[in-house]
Amino acid sequence: MSPASTGASAVVDARSPVPVTDSRMAPGGPGYRRMSFALFLAGVATFALLYSTQALLPLISGEFGVAASEASWTVAAATGGLALFVLPMSALSERFGRRTVMTGSLAVAVTVGLLVPFAPSLPALVVLRAVQGAALAGLPASATAYLAEEVRPRALVTAIGLFVAGNSVGGMSGRVITGWVAQEWGWRVAVGVIGAIAVACAVAFRLLLPAPRHFAAGSLKPRVLLGTVREHLANPLLCRLYAIGALFMTVFGGVYTVIGYRLTEAPFSLPQGIIGSIFLVYLVGTVSASTAGRLVGRLGRRGALYLAGGTTATGLAVSLAPSLPLVLLGLVLITAGFFAGHAVASSAVSKTATTGRAQASALYQSAYYIGSSAGSTVGAIAFHAGGWAGTVAVGLLAVLGVVTITVIGSRAARAVAVGQPA
Repeated sequence: MSPASTGASAVVDARSPVPVTDSRMAPGGPGYRRMSFALFLAGVATFALLYSTQALLPLISGEFGVAASEASWTVAAATGGLALFVLPMSALSERFGRRTVMTGSLAVAVTVGLLVPFAPSLPALVVLRAVQGAALAGLPASATAYLAEEVRPRALVTAIGLFVAGNSVGGMSGRVITGWVAQEWGWRVAVGVIGAIAVACAVAFRLLLPAPRHFAAGSLKPRVLLGTVREHLANPLLCRLYAIGALFMTVFGGVYTVIGYRLTEAPFSLPQGIIGSIFLVYLVGTVSASTAGRLVGRLGRRGALYLAGGTTATGLAVSLAPSLPLVLLGLVLITAGFFAGHAVASSAVSKTATTGRAQASALYQSAYYIGSSAGSTVGAIAFHAGGWAGTVAVGLLAVLGVVTITVIGSRAARAVAVGQPA
């Protein structure tokens, strides 16, 4: 097999062969920094757009005269649209290339983002957000597949961690900026500003991202796609990772959809700008996601997931206190645990799938954003029924699910190690 067909390069001496070297990118190597920064910016744009209305839900509720559970659909529609379209978008990326699909997805999403401020009603706003989420579906799975193909395996967790860190920065900056802008000029101007920032990120992404060198076009035939999906869904490890991603995101979606309502009420009664600044705790997620590779190196994948789940559960419990410093501490722990768990699970999917990586990543992203939609909706309903304690209860049940699935995985791995059926 030739070097071109293996994705490697080789130099052969007339007397003795030189070992084949891996031509994929690695930290310190050519193109790695440009690639990392480009995908970081893509992550910023994706999360800033996807959750641009989340910190503004109390203002949206006020303008349209609706409850939290209804306003939360502006978040759930976007994440639901992404969940539904991520698999078809991944199929397009297999045929037309990761960079092409990511560029097109960002172009459509930022265009819709510039229309969102002019939505005349809540139903119109929800529809625009659903379209925006569907457009953004081309980013997550294509990005992780691009990294799996273009980055050396030992650097993959770190590279995906940086992409996830971009997500956390986008989520944080979007919420902080919208909070302060909305306090002065309203939620419509705030989401318009986020749209403009996303445009800048999209342009920089396209200029910086290196052309793929190891992509091989696949088939768009439905039979081939369905066969690949069936293969992934028949893999117990991949299914466990999909469920873990969904459950972690259920916690995160519920907490951050409802937290604005809690902080506007007594005993806190905070203004919109301060509530937006609460999302600075996303910086903790940036750190925990980017260090996920070292965490896995020390504790192993399952050990890292146990630690992430325990940290998230502790944060949920601490956030119950009627004290603003303790609520903030709880959010810090929840955010750190979530982003670490997400980075570990998503990178494990890319390592586990040896074929159809875009579809494997797409199934993970679909489960992940279904969890986000479920968390946003169920968390808001639980808050309406039982206050913050109701939302925390939903989160703790989801964390219990993460731990249970990880225990099942540990037992299956031990069974395989001793030669028993898993």
